[in-house]
Amino acid sequence: MKKWLLPLASIFVFILMGCSGNEKEEEVGKLTRVDVFKMNEEEVIIADQETIDVLNKAFEQIEWEQNVKAEMSRKEDVKVVLFMEVDKNMPESLVEYFIWFEGNGTATFINRNENSLGKLGDESTSVLKSNLTLSKIKQPN
Repeated sequence: MKKWLLPLASIFVFILMGCSGNEKEEEVGKLTRVDVFKMNEEEVIIADQETIDVLNKAFEQIEWEQNVKAEMSRKEDVKVVLFMEVDKNMPESLVEYFIWFEGNGTATFINRNENSLGKLGDESTSVLKSNLTLSKIKQPN
């Protein structure tokens, strides 16, 4: 009888560990709000869920290069602060991106906290700009 107790207890522990991991994966990184800071303008707060979902999909398309200390020749066009819910019982985590919109319709991102540089294609950049209410930003020459 004792021979069955150890394997049965081990299986029970593995099942509990597997279930608890899945619950946390659903909560990690849930975008709840985006604050947009345009050059020489006031802050724009985006909190409606439909726009948040569209922006989240656009941010997921960014192709990141890690461990890059990037410098740009001009000031960023926009700074965004993403409010990410990590756990319902914890305060939101803040992620700050500096964004430059390029003349070819793409965008460049810098996350200085993680020393990473990101690139976003022209279709996703268009979606991003329209949902950040940035359609009036001039493209650099």
